[in-house]
Amino acid sequence: MSLFRIFDIAGSAMSAQSVRLNTTASNLANAESVSSSAETTYRARRPVFASALADVMQGEKEGSVGVEVKGVLESQAPLLREFNPTHPMADKDGFIYRPNVNPVEEMADMMSATRSYQTNVQVADSAKQMLLQTLRMGKG
Repeated sequence: MSLFRIFDIAGSAMSAQSVRLNTTASNLANAESVSSSAETTYRARRPVFASALADVMQGEKEGSVGVEVKGVLESQAPLLREFNPTHPMADKDGFIYRPNVNPVEEMADMMSATRSYQTNVQVADSAKQMLLQTLRMGKG
């Protein structure tokens, strides 16, 4: 693997963490929303990642290594059902529905994604510095 491939790997990882951050931000933005039915209530979302290296090693893909975003799945955890007959969004039985988003978990996930993104930026910067040092060796 050449040193140039490191930029592809770090870039794909940064892209994946960006998707993770956007998904987490969406979850946090909808954490306090209310709905009158379980079907229309926002559900927490999670991105699904996969390593592209296994495909390359098995000859299924050519040249692609790094992190792939396979999709974004909705959580199947139960929604929060609250009895509040005075709420304007209450259903005929007096219940409102809240998303299955845990703000504490989302903040921890956001911090983790931010750290992972920063780590990949440092990896790309270190690779750049190594390439520059290699070029300087050829001058001397």
